[in-house]
Amino acid sequence: MMNNPLKILSFGAGAIGTYIGGSLALAGHEVVFVERPDVADALNARGLRLDLSLDARRKTLDSDLIPAADLVFTDTLEKALAYGPFDVALFALKSYDTESALEEMKRLSEKMPPLLCLQNGIDNEPTIAEILGPEKVIAGTVTSAIGWRDTGDIVLEKLRGIGIADEHTLSKPLVAAMNAALLNAKLYPRAADMKWSKMLTNLVGNATSAILDMSPAEIFSRDDLYAFEMRMLREAINVMDALKISVVNLPGTPVKALALAAKGPGWLRPLAAQKLGGGRGGKMPSFHIDLHSGRGKSEVDYLNGAVVRAGKQAKVPTLVNQLLNETLQAMTRNEISAESYAKKPEKLLRQV
Repeated sequence: MMNNPLKILSFGAGAIGTYIGGSLALAGHEVVFVERPDVADALNARGLRLDLSLDARRKTLDSDLIPAADLVFTDTLEKALAYGPFDVALFALKSYDTESALEEMKRLSEKMPPLLCLQNGIDNEPTIAEILGPEKVIAGTVTSAIGWRDTGDIVLEKLRGIGIADEHTLSKPLVAAMNAALLNAKLYPRAADMKWSKMLTNLVGNATSAILDMSPAEIFSRDDLYAFEMRMLREAINVMDALKISVVNLPGTPVKALALAAKGPGWLRPLAAQKLGGGRGGKMPSFHIDLHSGRGKSEVDYLNGAVVRAGKQAKVPTLVNQLLNETLQAMTRNEISAESYAKKPEKLLRQV
């Protein structure tokens, strides 16, 4: 398999699917995308555009254009699977779309390849394993920052890498293929360490930003909100400790330093705030984008909510995560208005 091109199915041509699927296609692998009919039609007309010029190893300042003739874009899973059998599928949907995607996979499970699950949170892999079987799931994570310009049109904003848990026979060949495609992949012995460590990076400054309608830079510039965020992270780390899950550094992402800051003294705030609040280029976190887009969906229950559920299992208190999860879910359901907490940190802080 290492000597032959992989046959890859990609669920969606969003930012991650386009970046990883497109990079693997550029490296000579065969990639089939399954998308909504309107998106599949658009991509069949124009193909993919990847601006990877940030990576000096690629030795180009131009975007890579992959013509539609070199790829396959289908509008149903059934049609996509007709191009199989596949070695692996890339699965990077939002966590709130996992169940509906699995419903379709369930009736076609015999034809399904193992899914490389690149989603945030810790609940998706067990859900996939329950429906398709444990042999059909590979835990993964993406730390590179990918900007979405348009359908099938992305830009690499920060090259960090990809983590893959070494708990499947395909893990090592996948890492080799991804590294040959300049994706900076790394193996991790334990899926739980990798996924929980990534979750710590997703938690910080995310729900609070959405609820308060404040940027991470604004949040971390205040002593009280910095302390609130660090308490939220400490709760998650305490749950990890109770479950014997280790904090590990991820590709290009010093998660151990984040954990140290969470447990460290308050005088670390200026240094930590510079790292945590800066570097986003003015972009708001995903929870803020989802809430203010009005789409009525949020991944908060798969991140802060997951900490709360695991905390109950481990008998570890998670009051801040519970407050953030319940408040943002209520705002997403329009039970609390988006303006209710906007720029009112004291109102939120009084509740814990």
